[in-house]
Amino acid sequence: MLKNETSLSIQAIQWKCLESKTEGKRLHHGRFVVSPFKRGQASTVGIAMRRALPQEVGGTSITRAKFCEVVHEYSTITGIQETIHDALVNSKEIVLRSDSNDIQEAFLSVTGPKEVTAGDISLPPCVKTIDNSQYIATITQPVSPNIELKIEKDCGYRIENSNGYRDGEFPIDAIFMPVQNVNYSIHLFGNGVAAQEISFIEIWTNGSLTPHEALSEASEKLIDLPTPFLDVKCGVVSPIEDDEDSSDLTGSPSLRLRFGNVNKLEEGKLPENTFVDQLELPARAFNCLKRAEIHTIGDLLNYSREDSSKIRNFGQKSVDQVSKALWDRFAKELPNKKLGVNP
Repeated sequence: MLKNETSLSIQAIQWKCLESKTEGKRLHHGRFVVSPFKRGQASTVGIAMRRALPQEVGGTSITRAKFCEVVHEYSTITGIQETIHDALVNSKEIVLRSDSNDIQEAFLSVTGPKEVTAGDISLPPCVKTIDNSQYIATITQPVSPNIELKIEKDCGYRIENSNGYRDGEFPIDAIFMPVQNVNYSIHLFGNGVAAQEISFIEIWTNGSLTPHEALSEASEKLIDLPTPFLDVKCGVVSPIEDDEDSSDLTGSPSLRLRFGNVNKLEEGKLPENTFVDQLELPARAFNCLKRAEIHTIGDLLNYSREDSSKIRNFGQKSVDQVSKALWDRFAKELPNKKLGVNP
């Protein structure tokens, strides 16, 4: 028995793709198995991958659009069915893949009448659309609008500031998140001290990356992030030099590091651009918020408890889960007063 236990403990952790399928041009699914882990390790890896896949895997998005002779996003252009605002919202949904990290320029110049889609955009060679049929606008008259687009590659979600944009140039809130959802589960195999863990990871992407590519990129990011800690050596960290009483820190001022108090958020300064997945909500609540386009803590605080309960498939239980997570992590609460948000 001891011999078998020893052989199990030295097995290398391996992974295998169990399933890979395309459910649509903008929906790819992959299922992977990783094993064997010692007890507790599968959870550590699963939590890290669940956070890294949406946040650290880069995506490509349209970030700006420039319309000729337009001064306001709610303006209309003769011969175009949609307002500028509606066309910008539709452009936000276009899924792109770029092989370059540089800012790219694209152009949209078509003559109507015509239904304009993502396939009508003239893109640089390093960028391609995933779904050419993605709708943008409808031209109802024989006019030829010219639109200049800027394309960037980044991670996460970027809320653009509309101040400072002139001459018909409008910002577009960009979603640089090719990974749409991640699930993982952990299962035990073996008995007693020889028991080990096996983890199943499921990944859904928007088609700009395959689940395999997303898993590989997230793994590389997770390996790189802790690299600076490899250079940490004992006894080389300088203390803070100030007049504050530090007797509560094991009685020795020299143990107070220059990093200061990193465990306490500065009162009144909530990182509102923090993504809601930092709350580590159950999958049901998290997915409901995502479908309602609530991506950050700032977005979430625009909803009262009553507004939140009206989000589709959310329910009172999810409202309570969100409220508890907000308080536990950021000492903040959902507003009690109805804000009039239309979920």
